[in-house]
Amino acid sequence: MSKTTRFLPPLIALFAGIIARADDRPNILFVFTDDHAPHAIGAYDGWLKPLNPTPEIDKLAAAGMVFENSFCTNSICGPSRAVIQTGKHSHKNGFMNNGNSFDWNQQTFPKLLQAAGYQTAIYGKSHLKGHPQGYDDWAVLPGQGLYYNPDFITPEGKITIEGHCTDVVTDMAVDYLQNKRDSEKPFMLMVQHKAPHRNWMPAARHLNLYDDIDVPEPDTLFDKWEDNAPAARHQELEIDRHMHINFDLFLDLTPDFESDAKTDRSAWWNMKRMTDQQLDAWFAAYRPKDEAFHAANLNHEETVRWKFQRYAKNYLRCVKGVDESVGRLMETLEELDLDDNTIVIYSSDQGFYIGDHGWFDKRWMYEESLKMPFIIKWPGTIKPGSKSDKMIQNLDYAQTFLEIAGAPIPDDMQGESLVPLLKGNSPSDWRDRIYYHYYEYPSVHMVPRQYGIRTERYKLIHFYQFDEWEFYDLKNDPDELTNLYENPEYADLIAKTKQELRDLQAYYEEDSDISEKPKKWQQEVRAGTLR
Repeated sequence: MSKTTRFLPPLIALFAGIIARADDRPNILFVFTDDHAPHAIGAYDGWLKPLNPTPEIDKLAAAGMVFENSFCTNSICGPSRAVIQTGKHSHKNGFMNNGNSFDWNQQTFPKLLQAAGYQTAIYGKSHLKGHPQGYDDWAVLPGQGLYYNPDFITPEGKITIEGHCTDVVTDMAVDYLQNKRDSEKPFMLMVQHKAPHRNWMPAARHLNLYDDIDVPEPDTLFDKWEDNAPAARHQELEIDRHMHINFDLFLDLTPDFESDAKTDRSAWWNMKRMTDQQLDAWFAAYRPKDEAFHAANLNHEETVRWKFQRYAKNYLRCVKGVDESVGRLMETLEELDLDDNTIVIYSSDQGFYIGDHGWFDKRWMYEESLKMPFIIKWPGTIKPGSKSDKMIQNLDYAQTFLEIAGAPIPDDMQGESLVPLLKGNSPSDWRDRIYYHYYEYPSVHMVPRQYGIRTERYKLIHFYQFDEWEFYDLKNDPDELTNLYENPEYADLIAKTKQELRDLQAYYEEDSDISEKPKKWQQEVRAGTLR
């Protein structure tokens, strides 16, 4: 233990006594969603931008800064949130996959903000199990939570609130801003939406949104991963083969639907809790579309395209609710005269596949799931409409919030404060590579464990349980369609990048088991006989 860490508690207590009287430190409003890919945000200029999917988030971007190279450390819900709470990689904070339980007794940035005189609150999805610590007020979804009429765990016990989850969480946040906070203290408010996570159940008012258009298809919708290592050919997240036409796309789905399919049935379970009025609106929207599908008698390729359209529209309908939430929150800040002294951040736990490479979900170190949005408005500090191409990670959020609050930053945190970048500076020693490690395998979607390094141009991934490597030139191959690992022309560069990868693992004190599995295990798990 370092001297800085050892003496941190008394230092915080002393420091908190001094700064608690300050009333000009900025508030922090952190809006955090689930599975919102940057290319489904207009400000990121992706292939979905022509649909204008996020006008309110785009306004936030126009008033602040967009980080174009924002990455996660582990592309899955719970671990990403654990990294944000602690400012430490998964192997350090102990929450490596969604089957783990987060140790709330450990150091987290909300606890440190509290000690520094901030009031803290969180509403929505936590996905870390257990009761949140470090928050003065909280109401969180149990597990993934429901879209309609969701349950919440609160300090007083479980409650159920009628309505769509995005709206309910927004209502909680607005109520906090209007009625619950102490106006004499700065606040840090986390608004954590479950949308647009699977199974993509939109609010009733959005059920017919995009009915009159076709969503543009990604260029790689029919990618067969022929020039990649085998890892991409042994997954279970294809729109074609793995997206369930009833439970994921709601075709003919009713509360009394019968099926023995082994898949995510969240939408079906949620339908059983919907009110009669909600069900009437649901069926009024989907039954005509279902009838049109049956009448069309589509062939296989046409069915894949139909599934993509149904999925993408439901995904974007859920995004619409989140975007409206951002607009409502911004309006509330203005009404309460808080907008000039409140930093507003919009982010999501990772990226997502919206038909890219024929997939849905996340987990891979490929760009679509590795990149996460980070948009921030800081009145008087960030130049409106600015962009940064610096490489940042969710590893950096905790330190950033602490520096903003003027609170001590423990030396065992592993990220870097973004404050210099937010102030328009360009530190010469800013990182030019990031480290990634995904652990959840064998498990749902069967994406193998992997670690890797991404530099400004290249990416090296090791699927270590199979000892398979992939190497990509992101400048010449931005869709990562051609694995160059066996190309002799890149041998020297790959060797250099491998050493850089080992250096990163040493720097972050990576101590996970990254050994290769026996060949028999490899064969059985890919044959589906071992799960």
